[in-house]
Amino acid sequence: MTNYANLPAILLLEDGTTYYGKAAGKIGTTTGEICFNTGMTGYQEIFTDPSYFGQIMVTTNAHIGNYGISDNENESTDIQISGLVCKNYNIHYSRKMADKSIQNYFEEENLVGISDIDTRSLVRHIRDKGAMNAIISSEILDVEELKNRLKEVPSMDGLELSSQVSTKEPYFYGDENASHRVAVLDLGIKKNILRNFDNRDVFIKVFPAKTTFEEMEKWEPAGYFVSNGPGDPAAMPYALDTVKAIVASDKPMFGICLGHQLLALANGIGTEKMFNGHRGTNHPVKNVITGQCEITSQNHGFGVIAEEVEKSDKVEVTHRNLNDQTVEGIRVKGKNAFSVQYHPEASPGPHDSVYLFDDFIKSLNLVSN
Repeated sequence: MTNYANLPAILLLEDGTTYYGKAAGKIGTTTGEICFNTGMTGYQEIFTDPSYFGQIMVTTNAHIGNYGISDNENESTDIQISGLVCKNYNIHYSRKMADKSIQNYFEEENLVGISDIDTRSLVRHIRDKGAMNAIISSEILDVEELKNRLKEVPSMDGLELSSQVSTKEPYFYGDENASHRVAVLDLGIKKNILRNFDNRDVFIKVFPAKTTFEEMEKWEPAGYFVSNGPGDPAAMPYALDTVKAIVASDKPMFGICLGHQLLALANGIGTEKMFNGHRGTNHPVKNVITGQCEITSQNHGFGVIAEEVEKSDKVEVTHRNLNDQTVEGIRVKGKNAFSVQYHPEASPGPHDSVYLFDDFIKSLNLVSN
């Protein structure tokens, strides 16, 4: 493990704002779109969530690394964030279940980070100025050189990333003798989604992002799931064509996050890049069908255009964010297709929204009967 203590590091934002702190993780340089997550726990799940691919994560919780790293809590096989920004970087951890320290983990995964900066000030700045690209370096301390490097980083707007994080080959998950077979379009799926299906007696076949509907249909699934993932939903026509075909098939479909945005696009509803996005584990959402409210885990920088949903004769709103009234869920009229923008599978939680998996299973039961 590198003895990095007190080595300097710099965080430079696209608007020229500069923060000076200490190196964390691997010594090096990294770039990406900066964003922040307000969750009080679950940092490892954040690091490994493919939806964060290409982004530098700012954690608002004061202590990161304090309960170490446990291999069975990864949401994917690798770290997906581009870099970490935190206040207190804790190499020493206190959990017996942990397998290693955060520093060991970051060095194994080649992740560059910065600590000991005023993250409250940084989050307020991002909240007021909006999402933007950033660069972290613990090897280059010349701000002008960092500015030049940062100019080369592409905007997340219009960027297609799902094909980079999706599985390269199809694979199976669960019991092949389960009651139902569901085909999953992997745009950056989290492991806990697969666990939720397995716990509900569903056998899964996970397909690469660019798989066509015709290829998945050969497996004869009872229904389809379209996963979460990174990047701009409007920049992935291959997945849009697949979702359109799924909807046209009349088989049950469930989408989460990016899958939600693609279901909207498939029904003529546009998406847009949000000023900041929603990232945290305490977002209140109202189910407008039942009138009940849920505390939800969220991670998205794009959303569906609410005005277009409300004018649509093809879909109806099922869920709304109570903070800003954005559309958090839709269902297609006359079809067995629905989606939500947030994460009902959230690990470590909250678990208010896991009923959505049960709703999907009910739709599979209706088809099988």
